[in-house]
Amino acid sequence: MQYGICHLSIVPVRVSPDDSTAMVTQLVYGDLFKIKENRKHWVRIVVAFDGQEGWVSKNQFKLVSEEDFNKLNIDKNQILATDFISHILTSEEIFQPITLGARIDVSGFLGQTHEGNSQKPKQDKSKLVETALLFLNAPSLSGGKTPFGVDCSGFTQMVYKANGFKLFRNTEKQATQGEALSFIEESEPGDLAFFDNSDGIIDHVGIILKDNYIIHSYGYVRIDRIDHTGIFNPQEKIYTHKLRVIKKII
Repeated sequence: MQYGICHLSIVPVRVSPDDSTAMVTQLVYGDLFKIKENRKHWVRIVVAFDGQEGWVSKNQFKLVSEEDFNKLNIDKNQILATDFISHILTSEEIFQPITLGARIDVSGFLGQTHEGNSQKPKQDKSKLVETALLFLNAPSLSGGKTPFGVDCSGFTQMVYKANGFKLFRNTEKQATQGEALSFIEESEPGDLAFFDNSDGIIDHVGIILKDNYIIHSYGYVRIDRIDHTGIFNPQEKIYTHKLRVIKKII
């Protein structure tokens, strides 16, 4: 089996080995993965952090040995970028931007240096809201997970990741994590609220704030009211999402 590491800022992971197909997620700087299938210009990968599968172009990552993969893929060694955007200085002395939640402890392995703020996991739960607010007004992007474009589960995953906690990539899978709460009054800032569609499928997630507000990605990362019915959008004057369950992850 082969192994790889993302050495670029943001790399699309697609549903099929074709640039025109949908993006299922993204790799950010420092993400590690296993290669499950090898084609001429593409590889099918499994992301080490969350088990997400998809296809990546061969010219957008670096191969690493199994030994290096195992050394780097240790949670306690990880240091994460905490700035909205910071920079890596490459061995060619080029400044390369990286985004919030990138793993910068691998920069030495890649012969690069990081310029910006960082922290080791795990952080206090109160830090989740602080991180979430950095994403405000980030545009919605299916498969995205950076402040330059993010979907609802990518948003929650990266907020938690930046503070040292693991969530699955998919909204339905995230809903299997943590402890279910019986009432919204039991929730705390940083807890996750999940919403379902008319078929009963959980398809949306956001982060609870204080005083019955929620921050979530819907058109863009925004703050709305939440109650036992769901999310109320004051601009549209309707409930846009129907509440299914609130989960305490931390």
